[in-house]
Amino acid sequence: MLRPKPIEVKPLKNYLLYLIFDNGENKIFDVKPLISGSWFGELKNENIFNTVRISGNTVEWINGQDVCPDDLYYLSKNSTKTIK
Repeated sequence: MLRPKPIEVKPLKNYLLYLIFDNGENKIFDVKPLISGSWFGELKNENIFNTVRISGNTVEWINGQDVCPDDLYYLSKNSTKTIK
């Protein structure tokens, strides 16, 4: 079975992403462990962090930072809440 693809992303407080996948799952991905160094460190800036968007099978920010699609799905936690 193929890994589900994100179809919607919303940035949340505390560097979390709310994701909806094409299989109907809602998940939360914690970006904090990635935010270090000069490349991903840019995401500390909330204005940059909030530019997140769907890009192919994953998410991407305005300056090109992205997350491995497998990590995005398998390291996210299930969410029972729907966030609009």
